[in-house]
Amino acid sequence: MQAASRTSTQMTLAPNFNDSNAGPAAPTLESVILRLCAEIGAGKSICPSEAAKAMALETGGGELAWRDWLLKVRRSAVALAHAGQLVIYRKGKPVDPDDFRGVYRLGLPRSE
Repeated sequence: MQAASRTSTQMTLAPNFNDSNAGPAAPTLESVILRLCAEIGAGKSICPSEAAKAMALETGGGELAWRDWLLKVRRSAVALAHAGQLVIYRKGKPVDPDDFRGVYRLGLPRSE
């Protein structure tokens, strides 16, 4: 009986995401990566640090905040590669998203 009364007093209201006063939704890391790749164009690639810096800038991070995004960029790039939306390149050649090391770049899939 005591647990029931505790539960009812701990209920909170869910945030209202449809509030007309709310600002624009924050971009996702995946959308930032895809946008940068689209801007550079097919057949070209971006450095992961470019995506990290863009995300840090869009989220209001400090001067070196982009470093915190590098591992997240890699994880997002792997997920996007698995979905067929992105290609991970190493030395100019596509690599297996589950098995790559070192310096890499990101680009859109080439339409052949």
